[in-house]
Amino acid sequence: MKVLELLLLAGLATAKAVLPPNERSEQAPTPTTLVKGQYWIRAVASPNFHNVVSGQLVEYTGEGAAPLYMHVEKPADFTQRTLKTWFNTTQNDFGTFVFQGDALTWSAPEVKRQNLAAWLVCEGKALFVNTGAYAYQTPAGCADQTIHYYNDATAND
Repeated sequence: MKVLELLLLAGLATAKAVLPPNERSEQAPTPTTLVKGQYWIRAVASPNFHNVVSGQLVEYTGEGAAPLYMHVEKPADFTQRTLKTWFNTTQNDFGTFVFQGDALTWSAPEVKRQNLAAWLVCEGKALFVNTGAYAYQTPAGCADQTIHYYNDATAND
């Protein structure tokens, strides 16, 4: 599998922050020019969002800075409707991120999902793995999204 390095749009954390699932910090400014060898990540519809290196969703935090890795909540009940995500300086140990075409997917053997590319973008820029049917019983304050990469030289809407 080819290693892809990506640039995260609308970073959910600053470069130095290590955030547990229920905390947020101010986000770093979103760059407007693509760094060579990176990809932008975005949702199909507003609000825009989100990154893969060997099964890890990685935020490029700048030249010489340590990357951040997206983590996915490992629930006690694998039928849980939404799984929280957050960034940390350590690699994610639950599930695998993969691109299918240009769509970002996440899967884990324990979690049965109808659509591996289904995500929930919620108030406060919170991103969740959607384990339910896409666009069915979407939680209040959330929007069903699919997330894709593009490699234009500059950020666009």
